[in-house]
Amino acid sequence: MPRVAHDKLASLVTRALKRAGASPVMARMTARALVAAEMEGLSGHGLSRTALYCQHLREGRADGTARPALVRKKAAACLIDARGGLAFPAAALAAKEAVKRAKRYGIAFAGVTNSHHFGAAAYHLEPLAAAGLVGLAFTNSPAAINAWGGSKAFFGTNPVAAIFPRRGAAPVVVDLSLTEVVRGKIMLYAKEGRAIPLGWAVDRDGNPTTDPKAALTGSLVAIGGVKGTALALMVEGLCAVLTGAALSFENDSYFEPGGRPRIGHAIMAIDPDAVAGADAYHGRLEAMISAMRSDPGVRLPGARRQQAAAAARADGIEVSGALDAELRQLARL
Repeated sequence: MPRVAHDKLASLVTRALKRAGASPVMARMTARALVAAEMEGLSGHGLSRTALYCQHLREGRADGTARPALVRKKAAACLIDARGGLAFPAAALAAKEAVKRAKRYGIAFAGVTNSHHFGAAAYHLEPLAAAGLVGLAFTNSPAAINAWGGSKAFFGTNPVAAIFPRRGAAPVVVDLSLTEVVRGKIMLYAKEGRAIPLGWAVDRDGNPTTDPKAALTGSLVAIGGVKGTALALMVEGLCAVLTGAALSFENDSYFEPGGRPRIGHAIMAIDPDAVAGADAYHGRLEAMISAMRSDPGVRLPGARRQQAAAAARADGIEVSGALDAELRQLARL
């Protein structure tokens, strides 16, 4: 497959999103996030999402003219209203507020309500790490996981992410969905007409399935069984209950006709200087990393993504002919 420079892809996706109705700012910020995910090898959150975002913009399920706003604030906590737009401008504002408030108060919580698909959760934490802060990110999503003992999708995939900045090195990044496989990967299988492995999902009647389309309208299998569903409940509380956003089961699937999503996100920032102190934090973090690496074969979370991004920055991103044609058609080139 041919390789394309990341900046050219960002321009192409920006053009496609603007054609579908996104404002220039929303289009640029969204394109940057999609390309960043593709560079890290996260195809399910990358360029393949462009068509879906464009569809939602055209159908009015996402407001391309929306401008996020800070609607509530109290010391270290605040709430951002995405106003029905694509998530990335609102998430960027939440990260900015989290940094500002954590620098002042030592810790901060920035919630987002009335939002859309969040993409790769750790992406939103990069500004926190750049500011020397530990970051946590959470989001809910349309129902995908059954509550423990149930057969119907109830909780979203509800990803969680964390970032730990280092001195003179890339941060440690944790980013995971609470399902055995991310929904975006199943979406790719559906687009390619491939069967999924058993154990990834069940259909809407609770039966195990290898049909990716049945999986997208059914339930995904939670990691760790009951423990995974309990974590999904925790994320739901942080992202929807605290922010006033729609609960996962109240949101329509992204992949079927429905109303505008009202997804919730949460970004938390912690200043190490407010706890043990920056020097102690960095000393303890490096001690942990050194001990981990003393065991041959151990790989730091996020390292593979960072290596892939560096390679893509230098050599370009592999893009299939089908995806290239789809992006060009969306951009009307």
